[in-house]
Amino acid sequence: MTSFIDPKTLKSWLHDGGEIALLDVREHGQYGEAHLFYGIPLPFSRLEIDAPRLVPRRGVRVVVYDEGDADVAERAAARLAVLGYTDVHVLQGGARAWKAAGYVLFAGVNLPSKTFGELAEEVYHTPRVSADQLAEMLARKDKVVVLDGRPVSEFHKMNIPSATCCPNGELAYRVRQLVPDTTTPIVINCAGRTRSIIGAQTLINLGLPNPVYALENGTQGWYLGDHTLEHGGTRRYADDSGNTDLRPAAKALAARFDVPAVNAQIVQQWAADTSRSLFLCDVRTPEEFAAGSLPGAQHTPGGQLMQAGDQYFGVRGARLVLFDNDGVRAPTIASWLRQMGHDASVLEGGLASGLSLAPAAAPGAPALATIDAQALSARIERNEVAVIDLRGSMQFRAGHIPQARWSIRPRLAGDVKSETRQLVLVADDAALAAWAAASELAGHSPAPLLLAGGMAAWRAAGLPVEATPALPADSDCIDYLFFVHDRHDGNKEAARRYLAWETGLVAQLDAQERAAFRLPTAASHA
Repeated sequence: MTSFIDPKTLKSWLHDGGEIALLDVREHGQYGEAHLFYGIPLPFSRLEIDAPRLVPRRGVRVVVYDEGDADVAERAAARLAVLGYTDVHVLQGGARAWKAAGYVLFAGVNLPSKTFGELAEEVYHTPRVSADQLAEMLARKDKVVVLDGRPVSEFHKMNIPSATCCPNGELAYRVRQLVPDTTTPIVINCAGRTRSIIGAQTLINLGLPNPVYALENGTQGWYLGDHTLEHGGTRRYADDSGNTDLRPAAKALAARFDVPAVNAQIVQQWAADTSRSLFLCDVRTPEEFAAGSLPGAQHTPGGQLMQAGDQYFGVRGARLVLFDNDGVRAPTIASWLRQMGHDASVLEGGLASGLSLAPAAAPGAPALATIDAQALSARIERNEVAVIDLRGSMQFRAGHIPQARWSIRPRLAGDVKSETRQLVLVADDAALAAWAAASELAGHSPAPLLLAGGMAAWRAAGLPVEATPALPADSDCIDYLFFVHDRHDGNKEAARRYLAWETGLVAQLDAQERAAFRLPTAASHA
């Protein structure tokens, strides 16, 4: 039987000091339009895939919610119970009831981190330069280095001319190689504001003698100032460019913010503690992680762990244990996580600690019979099957099997309820399709099939592909957040709206949400 709680109870739970996983089970576009400040995005379409990673302890207190006018939260709660979660509750009335009770709903994504960046700028008075000022420096060929604090994939989309990609989590480890001259000014940028501020303040907090600035409003500010962005950039730090010059500074920074250093034995004891959740976080680069990590660790690249923690851990109040192999990156990142209000520690010895944890238990996806591309094409010709494409709505628009219909798990059962032909599902992730079929199509006969190899196999077979730029309609694309993505597609008004949203976040906080951060006071910082 479903356990419901009201908004007032949830609000008290969020600030009672106990662990809680507040899961927004709507799809990404719905989540980004209006959600609770501490809501973790866990779309129903990916629930079984991502829940074990985001919420590894099955006994943790869990609250799920949706918009309030659907049964998605109740369905998600039932699925979580099947996965073994024992303390699951549903927010009665969902996000609408939360708002009706007088609490604020927030637009956008990565809310705590974005808001923290604005608060950090207030407290630290992080120096900044405008796009016009930086453009003048570059035009004069001033001795200035621009470092882009975003991951390589984001840098590739667009970058400031002359910039070098160095994600924020790598700055402390690589800056002295990238900028060996201690008098050269450094400008840190991102797409908007947060990573520019945090990246610049990271170097300042480490005591770097260089003049350091955040680029005001990042690439969007550059674009809105009518300066030209580059696209497809590949200039980045070298894989072997790290050094430990700043290790003493990183250690001092961790001590300043009360970051505990814990040994492998303590972490093993924590892992055995059934009353607390534990996340072991490898903050190094993707290449380093792929080459080998500690058993039981997940890859949480340091800059993104600060920027988008809700993609890596879904339990408020959990223990976070960070490690590296250099003694520089983990303590630097942990110093920020402590200021964000997280219980973050650094593993002594890092990669060489010998720590080995059991991986989070994850259920195997149920079996789903497959059909190859040629056989599917023949059956489509005979009108024997209905093709249902479960990929992202933007991927569907860009190219799909001509006879396919787009659907998504929360709507799947309703979309095919009158279909008598055999269903063939198309998905990039076979597990996503298998879980959707198991929960939404259990009674459908004959049993659905999965296109083996997905659209890649269909294309490789030389079969026709159709693009429908307006289908599904915008209103149906519940998995896509237009206002976040449109700012990168030449839409200046979308960029302005995004920056106004970002700078307006702090004003929406209530006293409890603001107090949960642990930034130094202006007086203590001074």
